[in-house]
Amino acid sequence: MNKRITSFFILLSIFLLSLTLGVLLSDNVKKIFDTEAELLLIEDNDEKYQPFLSHEETVISVVENVSPAVVSIVVKTDIASNLSEFDRFFGLRSPRQRQEISGGTGFIISDDGTILTNRHVVENENAKYLVFTNDGSKFEAKVLARDPINDLAIIKIESDKPFATVKLGDSDKIRIGQSVVAIGNSLGEFRNTVSVGVVSGLGRSISATDGRTVQVLEDVIQTDAAINRGNSGGPLLNLRGEVIGINTAMALDAQNIGFSIPINKAKRMMKSIETYGEIVYPFLGVRYIILNESIQQENNLSVNYGAWVKRGNQGERGVELNSAAEDAGLQEGDIILEFNSQRIDKFNSLAKIIMKYYPGDEIVLTVLRNGNKLTLNAVLGERRF
Repeated sequence: MNKRITSFFILLSIFLLSLTLGVLLSDNVKKIFDTEAELLLIEDNDEKYQPFLSHEETVISVVENVSPAVVSIVVKTDIASNLSEFDRFFGLRSPRQRQEISGGTGFIISDDGTILTNRHVVENENAKYLVFTNDGSKFEAKVLARDPINDLAIIKIESDKPFATVKLGDSDKIRIGQSVVAIGNSLGEFRNTVSVGVVSGLGRSISATDGRTVQVLEDVIQTDAAINRGNSGGPLLNLRGEVIGINTAMALDAQNIGFSIPINKAKRMMKSIETYGEIVYPFLGVRYIILNESIQQENNLSVNYGAWVKRGNQGERGVELNSAAEDAGLQEGDIILEFNSQRIDKFNSLAKIIMKYYPGDEIVLTVLRNGNKLTLNAVLGERRF
């Protein structure tokens, strides 16, 4: 009898437990299907896309806040039209038409329409420049300054209306691996495009070309954010929406490698214009080759670092006349090992070090001459643009 009662209660307990689980499961299944139904409804309606990742939200916010201050720059110049042989026979001149020949990007740094861009975007002194803002408005612009050392330029929109501006960050605080956003007039289509990436390198030295001239740029930022033709002069931004670089070049023989000029270089240029009314940089006055192991072995030199003072390929003087270098006693064949106790090598070039100083600064050079180390004192001169 006791066994039967015990079995009965066990079966009853199992039945009640199954019933309870069934109710709970049915409620949860209903919730799951209700949730899926809600998701389907969200996907099917026309509501604005809502990002779900904080990084994604941040990038979208940066783009929306900065884009109104990013502009497209169009270069217009006179180009002769073709004449027929008949017209040329009678000495008729080719009519000239003003045509759009190239484009680039810039960004507005003050509400009066002052724009920062690359020098190579506005290098043609005989051209006219048009600026298209993000809302499609068109303005004429004039060039205020060109910096041939750092491939930078300042132009100004010819208008009295106020404009949206960007915030300038501090490029000295950039870290490898940090996320960045590049905005620019990609492929010259006169509309802003966006690419996202990271800072993949710092302190790079590159030889940049626009197909006509070659320029060596020191201490630039490397990024894998896509930088294409037309992006030149556009901003490289951190996730606070601050400009930390000016996009300037892409690697032709590699994918996803672009380069930007640190914004602090542009700040220095702008400060120079504010102080002197023009761009002024420190100047030593030497031509040199940065030594490495290969050059050392080829020329049987005693060191594999330093700046070797040499004549140019066309016979240009290694030490310029009436320069700070000549006044200090530098000679062709000298190897400048240190500049104010800073070692000069392929990672820390002489040009890179000099740009940390100002005209009139007193500096000390450690020089190797005929196997002997010398100490020379110099006062940096100036170069104006």
